[in-house]
Amino acid sequence: MQYLPQFIGLATIALLGAMSPGADFVLVTRNSLVYSRRIGIFTAIGIGIGVLVHVFYTLAGIGLIISKSIILFNTIKYIGAAYLIYIGWHSLNVKPHKEEKEVEKADINLKNITPLKALLSGIATNALNPKVTLFFLSLFMQFISAGTPFGVQVMLGLETAAIIGAWFVVVAVMFSNDLLKNRIKKIGHWFEKITGAALILLGVKVALSTKE
Repeated sequence: MQYLPQFIGLATIALLGAMSPGADFVLVTRNSLVYSRRIGIFTAIGIGIGVLVHVFYTLAGIGLIISKSIILFNTIKYIGAAYLIYIGWHSLNVKPHKEEKEVEKADINLKNITPLKALLSGIATNALNPKVTLFFLSLFMQFISAGTPFGVQVMLGLETAAIIGAWFVVVAVMFSNDLLKNRIKKIGHWFEKITGAALILLGVKVALSTKE
């Protein structure tokens, strides 16, 4: 009960942070609509695992080193930006399908993405975002002190990952709704182009980000 306020406060801020639009949201939405609910959920789980990566090195003190080292910060920043731009570029180059049979064939091909690939895409998108590094560093500094037992620190980190992962599972379920998918299917290639452009813009934003 002593640390209950920390758990409640951290959970609230983590959820609000997850709900703000960003690369994670765009990726989960895209994968849920373009592929399937299962793929969207695996992407969401990947994001939760990506959060655990941030939790691990933040608790280990490496997050502070990254925030102070311009070289490490920029290395993570450019790798993450390049990955987002890579995904966006592929989506941007989707060709329109004029005939119904071609659309059906395209839908079948789109479903060939594996759950593992979806999982890894979620991990990479979240773990390689340097802004998330700074977010977790500042977040944990508010709720964890030198006197906080290590076990409690770990539980706070696991809570954060679980909440963010669960939020994106909800997003995946919402955006994989059959009614919504059928409507999106009519403008499928345009939706891919729009999400592709959004991912590229987010990648550019990450590349131009600073530690301030």
